[in-house]
Amino acid sequence: MTTTTPELTSVTPARTRLPSWSPWAFAAGSLVLAFLVLLVLSSPTPAGVVLLGAVVYAVALTVTSRVVEGERRANDRLATTLVTFAFALALVPLVSLLWTVITEGAARFGPSFLNTNMVGVFGEMTEGGVYHAIMGTLYITLAAAAISVPIGILTAIYLVEYGRGHLARGVTFLVDVMTGIPSIVAGLFAFTLFTLVFGPAYRAGIMGAAALAVLMTPVVIRSVEEMLRLVPNELREAAYALGVPKWLTIIKVVLRTAIAGIVTGVMLAVARVIGETAPLLLTVGIVADVNWDLFDGRMATLPVYAYRQYSQGGIGVERAWAAALTLILIVMLLNIVARLVSRYFSPKASR
Repeated sequence: MTTTTPELTSVTPARTRLPSWSPWAFAAGSLVLAFLVLLVLSSPTPAGVVLLGAVVYAVALTVTSRVVEGERRANDRLATTLVTFAFALALVPLVSLLWTVITEGAARFGPSFLNTNMVGVFGEMTEGGVYHAIMGTLYITLAAAAISVPIGILTAIYLVEYGRGHLARGVTFLVDVMTGIPSIVAGLFAFTLFTLVFGPAYRAGIMGAAALAVLMTPVVIRSVEEMLRLVPNELREAAYALGVPKWLTIIKVVLRTAIAGIVTGVMLAVARVIGETAPLLLTVGIVADVNWDLFDGRMATLPVYAYRQYSQGGIGVERAWAAALTLILIVMLLNIVARLVSRYFSPKASR
């Protein structure tokens, strides 16, 4: 009886891994080296040190990782480095914008600024606030959302659940075209429409709401459509199998499942239009006090208020920066509310 000896297979030894703190060490060393190089060549600047240090960091870490850890791990570190640098680069204008608005607007921002209007304020008087513009912005934006959100959601439901053939393709094409419409065109459209109906002297908040609704509607349609397409077809088929009609399936299953994404899409649309200046400048203009009548008279809004105050110069520049800070805070609060709504009203399985 013969016995066979199993063949011995060679096992490739595992490569050495760089320690977890090595990226931080390479980053510090790269910044020091970049500073020294720029110090020899010319006077170093923070931006130059960071840019040169980033290049040195990417090259040094990748080469070292290729020697120590191998090609696969080196490629992974290089991809991670590039993605991190791209993220940091994208944050630069955002952080710079927020820092500028906060530092410039904090000088006049406060309770008195938020609770007063511009009645009786002229020239370089230090009084005056933005209360009337806040109310006008919220009022007009709410009216625009009341117009555009139902239209956008129903259109998205049609495109996803019912739309077929040339009509659906035509609606999709028109939505794509409307997405790129300049805001001034929406303002001219609303101005012309209401002028033809009510006369050239007519000014009202509903004109601005209609202009903003034209800008909001395609954003709502696109975002809601994408959220509805993410709902698995198995959920629809399960409801149909239980005898649930299609319209009730859409309300109870499809919309209920996609509620978090729908709310997020609506808030993106609101953030898209709440800072528009050109259409509101054409349609509602500016006043010094609160106008609670949406269908008669001019209304003040934060974008137009900031534009007018900045154009006046002097202390108006401080009011403009404070108005910009107020607008950013309003958008942040609306996004927090949207997060809470999507969290507590979305299905438990998607939390």
